[in-house]
Amino acid sequence: MPFVILESDALRKQLFATPTYTAEESAYLFRAIHCLMEDLLKRGMPIILDATNLAEKHRERIYNIAELLNARLIIVHVKAPPELVQKRLKQRMERKTPQDNSTADWSVYQKMRTSVEKINRRHFTVDTSKDITLAIEKIVREANR
Repeated sequence: MPFVILESDALRKQLFATPTYTAEESAYLFRAIHCLMEDLLKRGMPIILDATNLAEKHRERIYNIAELLNARLIIVHVKAPPELVQKRLKQRMERKTPQDNSTADWSVYQKMRTSVEKINRRHFTVDTSKDITLAIEKIVREANR
């Protein structure tokens, strides 16, 4: 399925030579992402937004864009048990590649997980500690609907 992927970590690196991850920087990043989303959706291009959106108030802008442009919004919450996340983050830091745009480590994860808010919209949850085949099939069916 053809999609334009808006990856917040990659976009942050394009916008900021040395990211600081401050609230101001993140606000600027997401304003840019929202503008890109609107422009691409107006052109009829399907997109995937790959970003951490912990607070419902931050998700509201995405909901509004989808509603304004009559775009189908498929929300996917990706999760894994903390011990597996820690293992994966450690492995990623050890095998850092140029294609890996995230600089998040275990301390970032621990800080972020305390502020996760419930998603108030219909969404899919994918637990990556398990076989994700059925979840992906459901998401693809929804996208094709």
